[in-house]
Amino acid sequence: MSVGVGIVGCGLIGRKRAAALNGQRLVACADLDYSLAASLANSVADCLATDDWRDVANHDDVTAVIVATPHHMLAEICAGVIEAGRHVLVEKPAARNPDELRPLVRLAQEKNVLVRVGFNHRYHRAVLKMREIIDSGELGPLMFLRARYGHGGRVGYDREWRADPSLSGGGELIDQGVHLIDLARWCLGDFVTIEGYAQTCYWDMPVDDNAFLMLRTAADQTAFLHASCSEWKNTFSWEIYGKNGKLQIDGLGGSYGVERLTWYRMLPQMGPPETTAWEFPMADNSWEREMGEFLQDIENNRQPTAGLEDALAVLEIVSQIYERSGYDHRS
Repeated sequence: MSVGVGIVGCGLIGRKRAAALNGQRLVACADLDYSLAASLANSVADCLATDDWRDVANHDDVTAVIVATPHHMLAEICAGVIEAGRHVLVEKPAARNPDELRPLVRLAQEKNVLVRVGFNHRYHRAVLKMREIIDSGELGPLMFLRARYGHGGRVGYDREWRADPSLSGGGELIDQGVHLIDLARWCLGDFVTIEGYAQTCYWDMPVDDNAFLMLRTAADQTAFLHASCSEWKNTFSWEIYGKNGKLQIDGLGGSYGVERLTWYRMLPQMGPPETTAWEFPMADNSWEREMGEFLQDIENNRQPTAGLEDALAVLEIVSQIYERSGYDHRS
């Protein structure tokens, strides 16, 4: 199957998406900064460059559009692309708040358009291996998980668009924290009890730089999550516990360290567990895997497994934490 793809937002993430098209045709690029669109389009023969996303949405050769803009533009552009009848891969968090996202769920259903949300962490090699073990039943009934995800920022981080709530909808919780919430829901299911706190510990900005969450399912499975942009040493740490042992993921490659999955299998006599580890030192291919899954969604006309309803469930949790913490990030 050959699909014509358009990209709206030609910055870092848009370029990553362009490099992960799985052989599909990039036919149109848009960015408010025309030079970014032109630079990306010039790498492909017969690719349109424009500063108006509508030119991409209405392009005759476009079947699917990747929306990779800052948060304040995601929902509006996604809605326009759906109205044009194109399938969409929209970057997380898909909107700044639940109120922006709810109309898209209804619109996509009305227009019979498939929308995948860019929770690419589901497609990291260690995460896929973890899911394989969970699905096999070897870990036993799941009890709880704990996870940390964070980075140390950079000079001027508190003056970038992510630090402006009108553009971002929030800070570290809506940036990296949504990946943790999505993975936790993917493993444990819906959360019915939401507790936690977001705060600004270090950075001089009106959005959160740390968020601490405790989420529980109806079956009393608990997720302890911490997202931080005052982590100083970039960190991804994930531990999920079943009655037969635990799985631990450390690192995501690059500055987060080598991606590694460790399986601590509880023995009948208990004591030190039987330990098996897998390392994945190769380049991150989660973007390609996610795009491949989206192409299968389109070919088979099936609803994406990380869709708008998943993003909405995540944003509902984010919104509750922000409200309880005294942040009003609604636009």
